Amino acid sequence: MCLSRRSLAVALLLGTGLVLPPTLDAQGRRARRGDGGADAGERTLEHGGRQRAYVVRAPRARGEARLPVVIMLHGGGGDAANAERMSGFTALVEREGLIAVYPNGTSRLGDRLLTWNAGHCCGFAMDNTVDDVGFIDAMLDALAREYRVDERRIYVTGMSNGAMMTHRLGRELRHRPAAIAPVVGAVFGDEAPPASAVAAVIFNGLKDASVPANGGLGKGLGRRAWDGVPPRPNVDQGTYWARAAGCGTTPTSTEDMELIHWTWPCASGAAVELYQLKDNGHAWPGGQAGSRRGDRPGEAVDATEVMWAFFKAHPGRGR
Repeated sequence: MCLSRRSLAVALLLGTGLVLPPTLDAQGRRARRGDGGADAGERTLEHGGRQRAYVVRAPRARGEARLPVVIMLHGGGGDAANAERMSGFTALVEREGLIAVYPNGTSRLGDRLLTWNAGHCCGFAMDNTVDDVGFIDAMLDALAREYRVDERRIYVTGMSNGAMMTHRLGRELRHRPAAIAPVVGAVFGDEAPPASAVAAVIFNGLKDASVPANGGLGKGLGRRAWDGVPPRPNVDQGTYWARAAGCGTTPTSTEDMELIHWTWPCASGAAVELYQLKDNGHAWPGGQAGSRRGDRPGEAVDATEVMWAFFKAHPGRGR
C-alpha cells in the first residue's frame, strides 16, 4: 500500500518496519508486569461518523465501591495493546482496585499508524480534525453505564502524541480529569487556559531527540507528522498547569545524578511536578522500549508507579 508523505512521517516517527531513526520508534511491544489477573474486554462505539475502539481492564471482584479510572493513550503510530504492554498499568488493576482503559486513535490505514488529534500533532487525526476529545467523553459515558465509576477520580496519561493529547484532554474534557500525567510530551505555547485546575505530574527524558528538553522540532523525518509549530521546552508544561491552578509560575528544582525534579509553589490541594530523567530518551521511564531500535527507558523512576501514587493523592471534585 502506498503511504502518503504524512503517513510515512508517522511511520518514521513511530516504527513500522520501515527504515527508522532509532529514537522515534513506536512505544510498547513486550509485557513487563503481566495482566494482573484483570477482567479484559475490547469495546467499540460510534462517534463522529467513525467506529472507535478501546480496551477495558477492570478488577474481577468489584463489589459496590466506585472505582477510579486511568485512561492510557498510546503514542502516535501505536495502539491500545502497545500502550498496555509498554506502561504495565494493567498490573495495578487488581492490586489497586482501578479501571485501566486503553483507547485507540485513528488512521487512514485501518488499525495501523493510529494517531491522536492533539492540535499541532499528529498525522491523520490532526489532518482530519478528528474529534478525539468527544470520543473520550463518549467512552467515559459508556464506561459509567457499565461500571461504578468514581467521577472524582478520573485520570489521564499518555506517551508522546498521547501525552500531547493528555494535555488537550486536561483542558477540554467534559469529564474533568482530577490529574494528568503526560510522558515525553509537550505544549506549544498557544493553548487556551483550562476551565479549571488540574493536578499534573510530567515526565520527560533529557536524552529525548524527538521532544527536545529545550524545545524545538526534534530530529528525524517523524517531525513531519506535526504541523510545523515547534514544541516549547519541557518546563513550560509545568508552568502552563501551575498558572491554571493559581500556583506560582517560577519553579524550584532539585538535582541528583539521575534526574531533575521540578516543583511549582502551589496552595494546599494543587500540585504540579516535572521529572526530567537524565538516562531517558523517547521512552516510558521504567517501562519497555518501543522496539529493538527504540530508546532504552530510563531506570531512575518507574513512571507508572510514581504517577499512580500522585493520582491517589489528588482526587478531584467530579462534574
